[in-house]
Amino acid sequence: MKPTVDKVKAAVEYFHMSTVGAEKLKSTQRQMGMPELRPEQDCPTRWNSTFYMLKRFLESKDAIISTLAIVSAPVDPLTQEEWEVVEEVCRVLEPFEQVTVEISGESYVTASKMILLCKGLQRITANRQREANVTTGQVIELMDTLCSSMDRKFHKMEYNHVLSETAALDPRFKKLAFSDARAIDEALQRITSAAGRDSPSSQTPGQQEAEGAEGAEAPAVVPQTSAVWMLFDEKATGNAARRNPSADAIMEVRSYLEEPLLQRSADPLSWWKNKASIYPRLTKVMTGRLCIVATSVPSERVFSKTGQIITERRNRISPSKVRQLAFLNANLS
Repeated sequence: MKPTVDKVKAAVEYFHMSTVGAEKLKSTQRQMGMPELRPEQDCPTRWNSTFYMLKRFLESKDAIISTLAIVSAPVDPLTQEEWEVVEEVCRVLEPFEQVTVEISGESYVTASKMILLCKGLQRITANRQREANVTTGQVIELMDTLCSSMDRKFHKMEYNHVLSETAALDPRFKKLAFSDARAIDEALQRITSAAGRDSPSSQTPGQQEAEGAEGAEAPAVVPQTSAVWMLFDEKATGNAARRNPSADAIMEVRSYLEEPLLQRSADPLSWWKNKASIYPRLTKVMTGRLCIVATSVPSERVFSKTGQIITERRNRISPSKVRQLAFLNANLS
């Protein structure tokens, strides 16, 4: 596999370094009625970059073969078998690219998808491993390596506390994200315990702000005591004091699980916002789970954006100003 990838890298580097080769490639693509696609280089620190390089190279196959033959480039051309390897590798790696793009988002919930996506990757790769259309030994070896690596890393994923709890608290997945009954039971037990420990606020932030604004305009009206209502008030106060937080948490979890599943394309955070008054304890637990991102890509994007803010001509910006600009850049774009 590595010799084939090295050949592709050498050809891509040639087109990036040679103006004559790059212009001839564009001319050949135009003559063949192909889109003018510049070969992409891979980057060790960028996910999927090797896949993108191979895919772009394959898309311009005919133009690249013709150009390398015309300009007599000092690179070894790929054989027919190596082109077949590139094509099969792209088919194998495409699901991995789709998953990494999916879990690298920052404007939607990602951690709750990890269990389902990883199991889907395992299933797709295992199915393709059994298919007869994979003929090259290098690709078969690659698939064997991928399958064994995923089996080793993913077999206990459902018992990961963060991933299991986020999946269970996502109204799109709940129990369907799990294949192990014990894993979902343990996740629900942890969620129930956390909900029983937390004391939910009786008011949402919006209600508190509204009442605060009203209080600024007029003083609060203290209800007058009445002997007629005294007995009821005492009973109501006693019932509230006798409520068991653990029992409330159990009831919320049961009721939540009985809710119909949300559509996969819907936003789980909006669903929880609408249900906050029904599941106050679970909502508080959810806020500490569904905010977790699946990868470090969002934080790496912040570093990249910060590098665009601090330049040679803007190297004396204060740290507080940088934080404000980075925050606005990340949340207003």
